[in-house]
Amino acid sequence: MAAAPTLSSVYREIRDGTLRPVYYLTGPEDVLKDELAKHIIEHAVEPGSRDFNLDIRSAGDLDGESLHALVETPPMLAERRVVYVKSLEHWRKNAKVWKVLLKYVEHPSPTTVLIVTHSAGEKPHTALANTAFTLAVDRLSPSRVVRWIERRAKDNGFAIDPAAASFLQQVVGDHLMTLTTEIAKLGAVVQEGTPATPELVGQLVGVRQGETPDDWVSVVLQRDIGRAIGMLENVLAVAGVTGVRLVSQLGTSLIGVRLARALLDAGAQERKLPLTLFEAIRGARPAGLGDWKVASRRWADAAGLWTRTELDRGIRAGRDADKALKSTTVTGDRGILTEMLLTTGGRKAAA
Repeated sequence: MAAAPTLSSVYREIRDGTLRPVYYLTGPEDVLKDELAKHIIEHAVEPGSRDFNLDIRSAGDLDGESLHALVETPPMLAERRVVYVKSLEHWRKNAKVWKVLLKYVEHPSPTTVLIVTHSAGEKPHTALANTAFTLAVDRLSPSRVVRWIERRAKDNGFAIDPAAASFLQQVVGDHLMTLTTEIAKLGAVVQEGTPATPELVGQLVGVRQGETPDDWVSVVLQRDIGRAIGMLENVLAVAGVTGVRLVSQLGTSLIGVRLARALLDAGAQERKLPLTLFEAIRGARPAGLGDWKVASRRWADAAGLWTRTELDRGIRAGRDADKALKSTTVTGDRGILTEMLLTTGGRKAAA
């Protein structure tokens, strides 16, 4: 049985000159789907002929007749043309246009490259996935997000220090759409010939190093509750940071420390604990965690500072805070998070 295609393998085969007649892109990362589509277009159609041989449409603007016309139109003064149809979820389940698409995919035109996508969170179309060349575009691991930031900055005409790229990821998270916006902002202010630095990133997003959501989580795991409460005002002021995001990140880490504590109680060796936790992270791939190696080391280091009872109390406090943040309340994010931290750390300890 052939291995499922990966994003890297598809890029390689395109660079090697292999183009599929139909690409069906699914999965949670829309930014990467669009980047892959642009890569296909760059290799399939010469820039000078794209006015005539490239059509990019939303599925909601097409019916069966117009789709048929697009994919069956021959290229003009070129070897091939590309049709890129986004957001197939706009078609009703029983719409006739699905029949047109499925019939075409069975016998695609040799001079057309068709790219079709379902947006993040949408269930793939089973019949289409079984017929077309299908790629599930997953989220990048944290280390690959840093490399993506560096490449995206280069595409925007400037360089960024690896430390600055890592800092930007810590502040913004792994949300590529938001990162795209922040990278564009950096490109507008960075001086020509000078790479973007952590200091410049901090000025742009309005946060100093040591005051990111990741730093805040680390302080909580070290049980410095008073300091964590004091950091809330500055951390919540960072663009894109909300109480829900902070609770989510902390909750993931508390569960990770709870796992580490359980492993230690079961007799696991402390020196092997980070590797065991890293493998657990790689299997679960939790969103917004940051560097997995750093997280596994942090969880292992924090495990000895907590009892299972204390961790369970913190996890329940996070759950309650998440509900409160998502409900209509007169209490602001800072107040709800402060209450959560006091409960997590124990009111006596916090005082």
